[in-house]
Amino acid sequence: MQRLDRQSNGITDGVIWKQLLKFFLPIMLGTFFQQLYNTVDAIVVGNFAGKEALAAVGGSASRILDLVIGFFTGLASGATVIVSQVYGAKDEQNVSRSVHTAMLLALGGGAIMTVIGLLISPTLLVWMKTPPDTMAQSRDYVDIVFMAMIPGMVYNVGSAVLRAVGDSRRPLYFLIAACLTNIVLDVLFVVVLPVDDVKGVAIATSLSQVVSAILVCASLMRTKECYRLELKKLRTNLKLLGQTIRIGLPTGLQSIMYAVSNIIITTSINTFETDAVAAWVTLSKVDAMNWMIVNAFGIAVMTFVGQNYGAGRYDRVRRSMKTCLMMAMGTSILFGAVFALFGRTLFGLFNKDEDVLKLAVLMMMYMAPSYWLYGPIEIISGSLRGMGDTLIPTIITAVGICALRVVWLLLVVPAKHEIGMVCVSYPISWALTSLAFIFYYRRFRARRLSAGMMDR
Repeated sequence: MQRLDRQSNGITDGVIWKQLLKFFLPIMLGTFFQQLYNTVDAIVVGNFAGKEALAAVGGSASRILDLVIGFFTGLASGATVIVSQVYGAKDEQNVSRSVHTAMLLALGGGAIMTVIGLLISPTLLVWMKTPPDTMAQSRDYVDIVFMAMIPGMVYNVGSAVLRAVGDSRRPLYFLIAACLTNIVLDVLFVVVLPVDDVKGVAIATSLSQVVSAILVCASLMRTKECYRLELKKLRTNLKLLGQTIRIGLPTGLQSIMYAVSNIIITTSINTFETDAVAAWVTLSKVDAMNWMIVNAFGIAVMTFVGQNYGAGRYDRVRRSMKTCLMMAMGTSILFGAVFALFGRTLFGLFNKDEDVLKLAVLMMMYMAPSYWLYGPIEIISGSLRGMGDTLIPTIITAVGICALRVVWLLLVVPAKHEIGMVCVSYPISWALTSLAFIFYYRRFRARRLSAGMMDR
């Protein structure tokens, strides 16, 4: 096989905490701008269109988009692991093959997402008990955003390729450009031009996805490195596709389970009133700032572990995971304290309704003090996926996060129909799932890493 001849690779050779921070910070900023997409939509409609439009954009519609997008993005994440491992092993030929296989998967997956999304969204909106005063707007938002799934998938896969080879800066730059485009178009379509509020933010989001896809493709096509994207080489390598699906499918299924549990939670929230739905949306926008940080650590450690695993540097696999875990948990403790103290001020950016703000503050107090419990879930599972171990992490997450919450919502919440009973399902599920991940890693992985006995 052809092999890469790189003199230095910071991920496999440098000081771990420095390289991890250097790699993590652009990912973190990128996830911030990714979250800013929906946050800007929520701020614009919440301030210029009212709480019904806010509930439509961030309530049931958002959960449906998460369901479909999460599965295919999770499926494509298998490409990140494959690319990072062969890149760490300096296998130039398979780097190129895996990149082109992944991009074809993005094109096909995006097209399938559009069709599936348009077909299932009307039924799901009804099943989720979407309030009648937000139903039509929720449908409009979902339909328009689903039309831009191909460019969305192309950007996500292209960015994943760049991060897999250690480049986390260019995906950030492209996302900033797309986010700024979204902000300008949001204001243009909702505030300046006579476009329906919800349709306006949906169109703005879709066009921004196109911008990000163009930028990432241009970058991959212009590079001289082995991960260069060439249209004439776009073909499927069945072996690499099989490996990608084997690794990515459990992650995609996990995303579905997350989305289904969130749909059930949203359905439970919908049984209260529009104020509660708007408060939940407002909470989720502020709350997402913590999750985007922890998720960025998970993405960073997956690439770190993937490259070091491919290079046979098992000592760095262990140390990367431990270093990243300490960083993630420390950050979550900090964010939990900030949100508990200043949550009301942050919620006020999205809505000025007093009833909505009171509910959002109440919800936050149930969750913020327990943020740190989620760290082991994201970091240990990301590390395991970097090693190609995806099935067991998916099962642990399915049972600990998804199934437990569903059982709680179906059995406990109806017996005591209070908003706090919905919120408390989160810290309980985080604690139990973190314990399960720690047990699995220490019992089945840590010793083998120490002995250098991992299967390649």
